[in-house]
Amino acid sequence: MLSKKKDTTQGSMFFGLEDTLNQKHPMYILANNVNWQLFEDSFAPLYCSDNGRPAKPIRLMVGLLILKHLRNISDESVVEQWSENVYYQYFCGQKEFIPVEPCEASELVHFRHRIGESGIELILKESIRINGNDSHDSTASIDTTVQEKNITFPTDSKLHRNIIDKCRKIAEKENLPIRQSYTRTLKKLSLDQRFRNHPRNKWKARKADRKEKTIAGRLVRELERNLLPNSRYESQIDLFKRILSQKKSDNNKIYSVHEPDVQCISKGKEHKKYEFGNKVSIIYTQTTGVIIGAMGFRNPYDGHTVEPALEQAERLLGKRTIKTLIGDRGYKGKRQINETTIEIPKPFSNKKQSQYQQNKLKKQFRRRAAIEPINGHLKTDHRLNRNFYKGITGDNINVMLAAAAFNFKRMMNKWKSSFWLQFKMLFDIMIDRWFTQNKIQLKNIWAF
Repeated sequence: MLSKKKDTTQGSMFFGLEDTLNQKHPMYILANNVNWQLFEDSFAPLYCSDNGRPAKPIRLMVGLLILKHLRNISDESVVEQWSENVYYQYFCGQKEFIPVEPCEASELVHFRHRIGESGIELILKESIRINGNDSHDSTASIDTTVQEKNITFPTDSKLHRNIIDKCRKIAEKENLPIRQSYTRTLKKLSLDQRFRNHPRNKWKARKADRKEKTIAGRLVRELERNLLPNSRYESQIDLFKRILSQKKSDNNKIYSVHEPDVQCISKGKEHKKYEFGNKVSIIYTQTTGVIIGAMGFRNPYDGHTVEPALEQAERLLGKRTIKTLIGDRGYKGKRQINETTIEIPKPFSNKKQSQYQQNKLKKQFRRRAAIEPINGHLKTDHRLNRNFYKGITGDNINVMLAAAAFNFKRMMNKWKSSFWLQFKMLFDIMIDRWFTQNKIQLKNIWAF
């Protein structure tokens, strides 16, 4: 149920944000340029119930989601900082300063689940619209990167120990009998697993690993015997069985108990050989630098991500404006998708093309490398480096919110630089006038 809208026509006798804040501040300008009514009209049908406590304003919740990824902070931090920052409050539609937190941090989780991927895509679409004509470029670059999930480095020992802990908690919650808790045994096994890379300790650690796997299998079978058929823990027990039966050379392995959809993606670098998460496709305009497409995948071949990524970009732009898509050599395969031509660098020159066309493509291939630092900015500045959202839906939501925050930040930086340019021009004019007026005095000074 939505809350009743407040009457904003009457002015406040207290501290009014609109009249007292710096109107040239980038966040102030962004708050007045975002089409908040679009979110109100799109998300209002999701609050169809007339029962229960009135919901928080839609602008407040959307604004908090944007601010979270814009400032690279957590749900708890954005709620806390909102009560301290007047620009945050004005951005979320507040007219007067309120020194209290606007909502609980968990309400942001419920709001993300409520609007889903389609609602987050609407935020990304609005961030593209904010950039105006800069988002309409006929040439774009495409690249993939990895979004890591918030899990520890997976090992068999960790997975088996996690299964043992989960089985104990289920048995304790359902008051089921367990013949042995293995508390003392596991403590001894953990001592044997230390320093496993030392030559004298390898056999002892491997023996402890096998024993730990045996204990996990015992507890799973005992739990399965004691639980009623078709219980709510049936899916969890099936997951435990899959983990215990998987081998080193198997495909579609499970690397985390609480995030079973995580993929192992080979990075191939010396400092990090593997990354555990999902693949992300980014489409970035070459000349203007706006992200017009951001989509999450599992772990497909790069060439298979082009078509769905292009469909999303065309859906966000509202019309087909991408004529040429520049990728690296990982996008071998299709050369044409609808009206879009896919160009990748080749080790030899094409004799059918003129020298001008070849030079133009070389410049575009060199320019494509600019998308690599964009991926770095998305990871370090907008929370793409480690995804804390749950499940496959959380993967897709985090990607689109990071891309939307990047686009909003781009326009804020543009407004900031335009004000500095205007100030510099005025300053230069004043200096020139001063020099022309005091020309004679300066000559006398230098003569002296």
